[in-house]
Amino acid sequence: MPYIIGLNSGSSFDGIDAVLCSIEFAPDGHPARPKFLNALTVNWPEELQPLIMRAFENELSLFEMTRVNYAAGAVYAEATNALLAKAGLKPEEIAVVGYDGQTVYQEPPEQSKIAEYCAGGNQSLVERWTKFGFPCGFFIAESGVVAALTNITTVTQFRPVDHALGGSGAPLMQYLDFVAFRNDGPTVTLNIGGIANLQLADADRSKMMAFDTGPGNVMIDHVMKARLGMSYDKDGETAAKGQIIQPLLAELQSNHFFSRKPPRSAWRLDFGSSYADQILEQYASASTEDLVATLTMFTASSIERALVDFVLPKSQITKIIASGGGTRNTTLLRFIRQRLAPRGIQTCLSDEFGLPAAYKEAIKFATLAFATTHNLANNIPAASGASLFAVLGKMTMAPRVAISEPHCVNAEQGTKTV
Repeated sequence: MPYIIGLNSGSSFDGIDAVLCSIEFAPDGHPARPKFLNALTVNWPEELQPLIMRAFENELSLFEMTRVNYAAGAVYAEATNALLAKAGLKPEEIAVVGYDGQTVYQEPPEQSKIAEYCAGGNQSLVERWTKFGFPCGFFIAESGVVAALTNITTVTQFRPVDHALGGSGAPLMQYLDFVAFRNDGPTVTLNIGGIANLQLADADRSKMMAFDTGPGNVMIDHVMKARLGMSYDKDGETAAKGQIIQPLLAELQSNHFFSRKPPRSAWRLDFGSSYADQILEQYASASTEDLVATLTMFTASSIERALVDFVLPKSQITKIIASGGGTRNTTLLRFIRQRLAPRGIQTCLSDEFGLPAAYKEAIKFATLAFATTHNLANNIPAASGASLFAVLGKMTMAPRVAISEPHCVNAEQGTKTV
C-alpha cells in the first residue's frame, strides 16, 4: 500500500496543507477510498504573501512572476519535507506528491462559443483560445523545484488537459468523491474554500455533477482584512454578532454568475477584491459585523440555491457531506444547516467518512496524482463538460530515479553490459 502526499493552497490563500495518505486498489480496478495518516499546515512566507496577492490583481511583471513561481515551488517542497520529518519517512517511501499549485488566474469556459466551434467543424486549434472561449488558467509552484528539492516524483497542473477538451477544469473534487463514495449511492458533497462547490458522486460517472456554487470565504476574508486587519473570521465570531442587510443580500444574489448553468466555475473575476471593494464603498456606513454576517449568509444561500436548482431535480438526497476551510466557520455552518434542514437535508462533515474536512482538498490532489501514475482517467467529463476521459496532470520525475549509466545491448551476442 503506497504512501502518497497531497498539497493544497486554495483560493483562500490561507496556508499550504500537506497530507500523508495511503491508497490501494479496490476489486473493481479503481482506487479505494484513501486512508488519511498525517498532516500539517504551513504558512506562506511573509516575503511572498504580498507578491502573490499582487499576482492575483495582475500587478506582477512576467519576470517577477517567474521568480515567484520557483519560490512557491520551494515553499511546497519545504511543506513536503516537514511532513516527511513529522511522519518519520524517507523520500523513497513516497510514491508521489500531488498538488495543483496556487491558482493565480482562471477563465471559465464560454459554453456557447465552444458549441459554435464544435458545430462549425472548425479545424483551427489556435482559435479555440483566440476566438472560441475555451477555458484557461495559470497556476504557480514549479514542479521541477518540488521534485528536485524533495527527491519525490511530483504530479501537478491537473486542469490544462481538461481545459483543452472543453472542460471547466474546476472544481476538481469530483474524482476523489467518485473514488470515496461510488459504492454509497448518489452522494452530494460540499467543499467550502475561497470558492464553494458542490459535487454529485455516483458509481455511474455519466450521472455525476460538479460545479461552483459561488463564493465560499473569499469575500468574507477580504472584508475582514479591509475593516479589521484580520485574515479571516475565526469561528464565524464576527458574523455571529451582526444582522443581515437584506437589500445587500438581494443585490449579491443578483450577480451575473448565477445565470450560468453547470458545469460552471468561479474565480476572483466574479467574487474577488474589486467586487468586494465595491460593496465596501457602497455600504461604507454599515458595521463590519453586519457586512460579514450578510456575506456569510450569501455563501449559505448560494449553496442552497445551487442545490435546489441543479442537484435536487436529478437526485433526492437526505445528506450533504461538507469539507474545506469554511467548515471551521461555525456561523457559516449554522446558516447552511438552517437553510437545508427544512428541506430534510442533514449537513455533516467528511470527517465521519475518514476524510478530515480541513484536509480533504489536499487528499484530493494526492488521489489525482496516484491515478496519474497509473494512467487512470481522473477527470469526470459529465461533471466538467470535457469531451473525453483523460489522464490529468504533468509528471516530473524524482532525481533519485534517474538512470545515469544506461545498460546497452550487444547486438551480436544479445547480452547487456554496463
